[in-house]
Amino acid sequence: MMHTIIQWLLDTINAMGYPGILILMAMESSIIPVPSELVIPPAGYLVHKGEMNMAVVILCGTAGSLIGAYANYFVSQYLGRPLILKYGKYVLITPEKFELVEHFFLQHGEISTFIGRLLPVIRHLISIPAGMAGMNHLKFSLYTLLGAGLWCTILTLIGYEIGENQQLIMQYSHKALLWVILFSVGIVAVYIWRQRSNHSKT
Repeated sequence: MMHTIIQWLLDTINAMGYPGILILMAMESSIIPVPSELVIPPAGYLVHKGEMNMAVVILCGTAGSLIGAYANYFVSQYLGRPLILKYGKYVLITPEKFELVEHFFLQHGEISTFIGRLLPVIRHLISIPAGMAGMNHLKFSLYTLLGAGLWCTILTLIGYEIGENQQLIMQYSHKALLWVILFSVGIVAVYIWRQRSNHSKT
C-alpha cells in the first residue's frame, strides 16, 4: 500500500514538476490530509537522481505550505470568529474564554506559529487561531515560512539520502520528528525564560 502511494507521488511529481510539489504542500498545509512526509522525500529522491533542483524543491514546498496556511487563516478570520462568538457557548467556549485565547495568541503568536509548523497535526491547525486573532500578516508569513522551510529542508535531505525506500523514509522522518520536537521544547523553554526575565526587570 505504502509503496503504491510513494510510486503514485513520484509519478505525480514527475508529471507535474515543481507546481505539483506546491499544490500538494498547499493541500498538506490546509485541512486536506496529505502528509508532507510522503510528498517532499520523493522529490528529494528526484533531486538525488538529478531530475530536480534541491533549492527549488524546498522553495516550492515552503511556498505551498504558506498558501495552504493562508487558506485556513482567511477562512478562520472571516468565518471562525463570528461563529465561535455566536455559538461557542454551546460547546463551553464563552466569549470571555475566546478573548483569553485571542489575547494569548496576539502576545505569543510568533513562536506559536513557528513551532506549530514543525509539529504534526498542529501544523494543519495553527493557522486557525492566527486567523481568528487577526495576527499581523508580515509576522504570520515570516514565521510560517521559517517553520515550513526548516521542515521541508529536513524532508528533502531525507529523500535525497535515502532514495525511494518508503520504509526508511518513514523511519527517518519519525527520527527527524523526534529531534524537531526536542528542538521545539528547547526553543519554548528559552522563550519562557526570556519572558520571565523581562517581566522581572519591569
